[in-house]
Amino acid sequence: MTKKILCVLSEFGFWGEELVGPLEVFDQHGYETRFMTPTGKRAHALPPSMQVGYLDPPLRKVVTDEYYATKTKEIDASQRLDNPISLADWFPVRPYFNSEEFGHGLEAYHNKREEAWKQLEEYDALLMVGGSGPIVDMVNNQRLHDVILGFRAQNKLIIAECYAVTCLAFARDWTDRESIIKGKHVTGHAMEYDYKDGTGFLGTDFNMGPPPYPLELILRDATAPGGQYHGGVGHTISTVLDYPFLTGRSTQDSHFVGETAVKVLESGLRRQGW
Repeated sequence: MTKKILCVLSEFGFWGEELVGPLEVFDQHGYETRFMTPTGKRAHALPPSMQVGYLDPPLRKVVTDEYYATKTKEIDASQRLDNPISLADWFPVRPYFNSEEFGHGLEAYHNKREEAWKQLEEYDALLMVGGSGPIVDMVNNQRLHDVILGFRAQNKLIIAECYAVTCLAFARDWTDRESIIKGKHVTGHAMEYDYKDGTGFLGTDFNMGPPPYPLELILRDATAPGGQYHGGVGHTISTVLDYPFLTGRSTQDSHFVGETAVKVLESGLRRQGW
């Protein structure tokens, strides 16, 4: 049967190669990819990921070559990303603790979430694409956390790239609130590669300067004890598979992330990268 991937994109900008890389691999294998955004608005690529020769300041390296710039422009201008699934319309929001009828509201929330989880059964894997945009509308999105928990409950592959890896650290069961990547091995944006200025988002002129948090430190804390963060500093690729989690550090991992995902789905690969 055809594999089906649920792909989550930020409405505040995704990095082109981090979508194009795995998507090309999925397309080549005949997989069906469905797109979802936090509120159902169409997602767009961040401008630097469409700019040939874009030089990443901390890396002092060109990270947008002609191939991926062209492919990103093509998908950004195409109709393929039109009419995404609205996460807000699909998954319920958990009620405030001090809201009226909290007990009944919490029960209703769990029932609605259970129904939404059943609908996840048609998908074989979850892909969360990175870039700066996820910092705004994916990382601390309770509904997306519940999607992640649903895939985990069904023991299905969960893929996260770059800053979208942070979603894994914050997706926690309401009751025990323990990190789901505790004891696991993951990668993500290393402190050595963090921006000092220029972190920006689509739809706003606000320049955050550096990212609002050091992802490496969050992942080090979330994986302990027993797990480990792998930065892969000085290496071109840092892709880590510790099933059900497949994480890629940044843009250059994207195609390999897709290839690794296929090995997981087709051959049962469960560990790679450390």
